[in-house]
Amino acid sequence: MLDGAAKSIIQPTLDRIGRVLAGWGIRADHVTIAGLLIGVFAGAAIIWEQFIAAVVLILASRALDGLDGAVARATAPSDFGGFLDIVLDFAFYGFIPLAFIIQDPQQNGIAGGLLLLSFYVNGASFLAFATIAQKRGLSTEARGVKSFYFTTGLAEASETLLVFLAFCLLPGYFAWIAIFFAILCFYTALSRIVEASDLFR
Repeated sequence: MLDGAAKSIIQPTLDRIGRVLAGWGIRADHVTIAGLLIGVFAGAAIIWEQFIAAVVLILASRALDGLDGAVARATAPSDFGGFLDIVLDFAFYGFIPLAFIIQDPQQNGIAGGLLLLSFYVNGASFLAFATIAQKRGLSTEARGVKSFYFTTGLAEASETLLVFLAFCLLPGYFAWIAIFFAILCFYTALSRIVEASDLFR
């Protein structure tokens, strides 16, 4: 929901930095992998209850997630780069809730598990929609130039980032925030199912 507004604000800066990085010979795939590795360190910080460090690392990871596309546009975007970006994004989004489950399984286990299930369902609806849209020759640039059809929803990357930051700043409320966001993710998946029902019949 917030991705479009966020993109319009930060994209020009990311594109400038992306051109600089591309000029240094840095590839988009390298930026994508670095973003995941920093996300893994963020998860480790959560497990060790270093929540402020986790905030900084999560922000750095997502900044690199925006930069990989900018570097790709400054060089030569590839199908493999788009594939790698989405796979490692999903890995990051799963790892942060998992870290909170490991950090306090008794308190966070059920809510964290529910959130991971909602991510699984939401991600499946996202990728299945994109696959069938491509099969039918549909395209959109609602979220900029992407490697596949990119649907919008109530729970997108910006909302997920804000929720992850809330987890770290209010770790005692992880369960309640996770349950609330899981409901939003399920709603987003349901809205895609309704959209697909109208579009793909």
